[in-house]
Amino acid sequence: MWSSPDEKLENRSSMFFRKNTKSDMRKQCNLSYKKSSYHAEYNMNNNRGFRGRKRGASYRWHKFHRKNDHFEDSGAPYGTMLKRRRRRSNEDQLFPSVWEYRQPKKSEIDRSAHNESRRSWFKVTIPSGRKYDKTWLMKSIQNLCSVPFIPVDFHYDRNRARFFVQDARTATALKDVSHRICDKMSRKISIFVSPSVVPYSVQNKFTSKQMEQIKVAMMKRYDASQKALNLEKLRFDQELMDNGIDMMLNRRTCMAATLLIIQSNLPELVSLNLCNNKLYQLDGLSDIVEKAPQVKILNLSGNKLKTILELEKVKELKLEELWLEGNPFCNKYSDKSDYISAVQNLFPKLLCLDGNELITPKKMKNEVPQASKDTCKGSELTKNLILQFLKEYYLFYDSGDRLSLLDAYHDEACFSLAVPFNFSDPHLNNLEEYFKHNRDIKKLKDSYMRLRLLKHTKQDIVESLRLLPKTQHDLCSFWVDLCFSTKMMLCFSVNGLFKEVEGKYQGCVRAFTRTFIATPSRNSRICIMNDELIVRNASPREIENAFNSSPAPNSSLKSPLSEEQQEMVKSFSEQSGMKLNWSQKCLEDNGWDYTKAGEIFTILQNEGKIPKEFFK
Repeated sequence: MWSSPDEKLENRSSMFFRKNTKSDMRKQCNLSYKKSSYHAEYNMNNNRGFRGRKRGASYRWHKFHRKNDHFEDSGAPYGTMLKRRRRRSNEDQLFPSVWEYRQPKKSEIDRSAHNESRRSWFKVTIPSGRKYDKTWLMKSIQNLCSVPFIPVDFHYDRNRARFFVQDARTATALKDVSHRICDKMSRKISIFVSPSVVPYSVQNKFTSKQMEQIKVAMMKRYDASQKALNLEKLRFDQELMDNGIDMMLNRRTCMAATLLIIQSNLPELVSLNLCNNKLYQLDGLSDIVEKAPQVKILNLSGNKLKTILELEKVKELKLEELWLEGNPFCNKYSDKSDYISAVQNLFPKLLCLDGNELITPKKMKNEVPQASKDTCKGSELTKNLILQFLKEYYLFYDSGDRLSLLDAYHDEACFSLAVPFNFSDPHLNNLEEYFKHNRDIKKLKDSYMRLRLLKHTKQDIVESLRLLPKTQHDLCSFWVDLCFSTKMMLCFSVNGLFKEVEGKYQGCVRAFTRTFIATPSRNSRICIMNDELIVRNASPREIENAFNSSPAPNSSLKSPLSEEQQEMVKSFSEQSGMKLNWSQKCLEDNGWDYTKAGEIFTILQNEGKIPKEFFK
């Protein structure tokens, strides 16, 4: 039987509703709605006139089960229409720009307190905090912070200083401290506070049982007689490995545990060996100043330190012996003297570096130079000051290893040596030891060598003087001239003869001219600012007159002795057994105080510091 088109449509509709339940209809309608919404939104996003946030390839899966705010439902499953005004998507607010760095607001910090299980820790960052002293910085913050706190895991990240606190109230108080602290340059110090995960040092904190096992292993490495603790290759300690403890000292947690045990059990520790522990930085070791302030010997050799700046973190230690060899930064110094100077700038009391003894002051005690009010041009006081200085200087120059000359120089003093070329001299080649240090800028074209041969700082000066041949100066040959004298400066020169007493050219007589620029100090001594030495071979006439038995050195500042002084010289010579000229020097050096001169002579003789040539 044939049916009309309307009847066929009605029959099909009735069959559709009989075969599908209400729930089936709802699923199909929702699915059609979501597909239609997705295609409509896709077309909108590709419309040039609509500038919304671009969607990724996975957007349809990300948004599939969410309501689309760009469209309204007209009631029918397939009936949708575009809104006239675009609403701001909440998701756009969830992804701020990754380039933006801002200080968290108080409200954000306060809200985080409600979720203690996830955000109970806060990270505190001080930009450029590395340039400030840690003790001063933390004390300044704690004084201004309204809530007392204990910083956790203080460390440096490049130029930033960082630590953690575990309280939202403390975090808010620390945020209030920002820009309230000023440094020496009156610059305000910023403090940034932000929520943080639990610090690594807290997550990996050793248990009390593990700490006891570490303590036992460390005490077995301690030498009580030397007060020395050897932690070399601590990670491979068999006892710790057996207990499953991975003790890597390049981790702050491990270093902190080590220092805590030292503070509690070894407060008198003097020597600490940390070699071969793969230390890349010394952030964790910075607390050693507080935990073990008595340490005088520190071994950091065989580690991975890439810059000498890491040593600034422990520069407060009063180290006397330091080992650094085997670290990458040591290879950056082509000149050993530069390496020594760089280390000594951080540790001025250092006596030994990498097993080598350094230059240290012994006898000559010059304070920081200050002007003497009694010093004036041509005065008797100035003359005696210069003569006393020359006698004492060359006494130490000719005896021992010349280390005692260190305190005769200012910290930033300069020294240079020159050898004049005299082609008529047949023995010019015997000055080869001096030509090595020759800084004749007229002949030396290499600017690098000119700079290198100019010795700067007193350590470099005395070290270069020690390389020159050992000598004996003829003080009787000295001619001294005072160029000028002010309250703040002296300039004088000395010409004379000396002979070499050791080496290939032992016995050769040399002539020299030396010009000193110095500052008189308060204790009647001289501190050298600039020293220039010119050395040449002595002429035949000079050799003939060298080392005669004249009673006193020639000098443009020389004054005759009184009868009383001459009697004192004779008497002192008889009692001491020294020659007349040296007896006179001893008395002059002690201000003609006979008793004091005798005491000084006895001390120097017992120490074996008076050359045999001084005696009859």
